[in-house]
Amino acid sequence: MPFQTLLRFSVLAFIAYAAYALLIFLMQRQILYPGRLIRAGGPPPAGILPIAVITAAGRGEAWFMPPLKRNPGERRPLVIFFHGNGEVIDYLPEQVEGFRALGMGVLLVEFPGYGRSAGKPGERSITDAAVAAYDAVTTSGEVDPARIVIFGRSLGCGAACALAARRPSAALILQSAFTSTRPFARSFLLPGFLVRDVFDNARVLAAYRQPLLLFHGTDDTIIPPEHSRELARIAPHARLVELPCGHNDFPPDWQEFYRIIASFLRDAGVLTRG
Repeated sequence: MPFQTLLRFSVLAFIAYAAYALLIFLMQRQILYPGRLIRAGGPPPAGILPIAVITAAGRGEAWFMPPLKRNPGERRPLVIFFHGNGEVIDYLPEQVEGFRALGMGVLLVEFPGYGRSAGKPGERSITDAAVAAYDAVTTSGEVDPARIVIFGRSLGCGAACALAARRPSAALILQSAFTSTRPFARSFLLPGFLVRDVFDNARVLAAYRQPLLLFHGTDDTIIPPEHSRELARIAPHARLVELPCGHNDFPPDWQEFYRIIASFLRDAGVLTRG
């Protein structure tokens, strides 16, 4: 191939790749946050208390689900729950009933730009919403601030870790976690430095000193289990549980899932034994 032809081909290939990289860079938040397109409306189900979450992004929403068992004036442990990128809090009440059966309250936090929450999703706005929701619920007389558990699922692990780095917690539970979002740039043939919302969970967990429970499906092709294995290696007090399933069919057995969680939370001192 003549040199001029090779040079012309190389220049055209570079221009094409640069245009592709620019397009993905500009669209990355549309790719990362598909749940913002889910329509949600109407009030929460009966028995759930909506809580306003006010941040620079605008008025957001969280749903508080009180524990099933609570004596008057008693403060109970709380789970602050962050969902995945293709969900809204409307999907979650039935899935988190296991926590309520353990005598825990549950706070479902919506991402900015999702559901009925104003703003646009991004690492900063999601972190701000997580912190604001935490601050709002811990003033409640129903919540024991010494027994707050943070739970993240998939992308919600980024929100959970961001909150754990900024507010105290008794324990942290992550399902289908990732070290950061940078490694996923490779699937688009792009370098990691182009990622805008990094969610550096590995950095947070290396410094997290409370008990950590990691769940991951052995057949997960969306977030490979190697991510959780690496997090378990670097976190000081981590336990990793791998179950035979993928990403979207996790957990394979809800009763076993909550049995493992209950045992972990008893060991962590969040739940009493008996």
